[in-house]
Amino acid sequence: MSTLLRSSGKSVMVWVLLAMIVLGLGGYKVSSFSNRGQSIGAVGESEISTRQYTQALRQEIDAVAQQIGHAPSMSEVRAMGLDQAVQAQLFNTAALSEQARRLELSVGDAEVSKQIRSARPFQGMDGKFDRETYREALRQQGMTESGFETQLRADIARSILQGAAAGGVAAPAPLLDSYIGYLGETRDVAFAEIPDAGIVEALPKPDDATLKAYYEAQIAEFTKPETREISYVWLTPEMLKNDITIDEALLKSTYDERKSDYVQPERRKLKKLVFPTMAEAEAAMAKIKAGTATLVDLAKERGLSATDIDLGEVSQDQVGGDAGKTVFAQTTPGPVGPLDTDLGPAIFEFESLVPSETTTFDEAKGDIAAELAIDKARRMIGDMTSELEDKLASGATLEDMVKETKMQAGKISMAADTRDGIAAYDAFREAAAKVTADDFPELGTLEDGSVFALRLDGVTAAAPIPFAQVRDKVEASWRAAELVKAKQAKAKAVGETLAAGKTLTEAGLTEKSAPDLQRDGFVEGAPQALAKTAFTTEAGKTAVLTEDGKVFVLLVRAVKPADMADPELVQLRKTFDTRLGQSIGTDLVAFYARAAQAEAGIKLDSAMIAAVQSQFQ
Repeated sequence: MSTLLRSSGKSVMVWVLLAMIVLGLGGYKVSSFSNRGQSIGAVGESEISTRQYTQALRQEIDAVAQQIGHAPSMSEVRAMGLDQAVQAQLFNTAALSEQARRLELSVGDAEVSKQIRSARPFQGMDGKFDRETYREALRQQGMTESGFETQLRADIARSILQGAAAGGVAAPAPLLDSYIGYLGETRDVAFAEIPDAGIVEALPKPDDATLKAYYEAQIAEFTKPETREISYVWLTPEMLKNDITIDEALLKSTYDERKSDYVQPERRKLKKLVFPTMAEAEAAMAKIKAGTATLVDLAKERGLSATDIDLGEVSQDQVGGDAGKTVFAQTTPGPVGPLDTDLGPAIFEFESLVPSETTTFDEAKGDIAAELAIDKARRMIGDMTSELEDKLASGATLEDMVKETKMQAGKISMAADTRDGIAAYDAFREAAAKVTADDFPELGTLEDGSVFALRLDGVTAAAPIPFAQVRDKVEASWRAAELVKAKQAKAKAVGETLAAGKTLTEAGLTEKSAPDLQRDGFVEGAPQALAKTAFTTEAGKTAVLTEDGKVFVLLVRAVKPADMADPELVQLRKTFDTRLGQSIGTDLVAFYARAAQAEAGIKLDSAMIAAVQSQFQ
């Protein structure tokens, strides 16, 4: 059966598919496979080409590289399961393609032609479809017109099938109601801190036997950590910058290039709310002028917060067009509009004016010179790297490096928490933690372009500090622990009096309240875990909360169910409805794909998969 696309959303998706096909391998240094018929496997008659597998694997590797800061090796890729995830995704896609083929789901030539002609990669300088550009783009990717058009037709058909499997899926209403009800529930809470007064004075004076027992029970607190004695040499841009002179002409040209950083036009702190129609915007402005609503009030009615409509400090050019001229023509703070903008009719709120600022060349010159000198010093260090590595590789000691190069020496005692000096750099700490006495110094690079080499001179093992040396510290720690225990006991007793009908004030405490406390709520002067504890405590019950040596007793006075008509919760429900529906739709497509795989059968070429992966080594 022949089916045509009818929504712009599908057209956009097809364009994305088209771009992936044409540009998928552009710029990647991965060897290609000469036989166009090669594949890593198939579902039924729908094959997965080596090109598709290479492209998908590269995209996953690049995504991980952005997260961890370096390209993972293939062994790391396998350890993370990325290769298996890519294969699963491709076989699911192939299964949908196979199912579309079996259902004879397709699109007409007119639709395929329309998608190709509207794709930017195939357009000439005049913005219109150019056949020569089209042929050249395909040729560079080793594809023929007929092969590409067949693949495009299959991709569109698969997208139709996928949309049918996932489209129109709605999240279960009871699940949404339960979740929003859970999030929207609030509690009225009363709480008070147990004071030290009257308790700390009553603590007994401990004897040595008591303190020694506490010392042994908490020995980790009184143990000196392992330290590693490290000698190192390093070279930083700061060490070289004073020897670098920056030409006056370069300083001036740099200032001119960055003129926008030094010459700031007048800016204004603005809020902006866009309306669907001018009539609605005018009605909203009438409410603002009548004093019955503010722009923030109007935003909240539409499920937006004050932050959502806050533009911050912007220039006239950033506002743009006639709207920018009108807003910046107003001299006193207040609402402006409604005005036509690119997004539709909008009302602006002028909150404050930020005067223009100009930093002259003479004022900026020193900072520019320092910045350029540091940049040049980094490049100089980069140029020296090979020479420094060669010296170390040929057996030069750290002492030799100080004599023969511009590197400077230092020593440091490294513990797990050392962060002083060169130990502030992650790369140095990692190297210092791994180095052994048998290792030869190697050149390492720091985050700011500096280089270093280090040597392990010795290791002092972790060991308990003798009791006699830390007796005062042990006693202070014991008193702090005993004080907390005593305050917890009093808090428990106060809880029992509250259960008998007394109030926190009647119990001699300074009561504070947190009405309508939300699950993620924060109350000034209250412990961080107040909300978490309150929402695990039943109405009318008490709880004891200890945090940073302070002890609190809290009482949950009331549990209030969520107001499902609250605008914020209504908007939140809509958001979760959409997201959960999409998630369920995605799961349905995955289930459908696995069923299609079982029906059509899977063929897997392990040798070809290994051949593709070998290109990434």
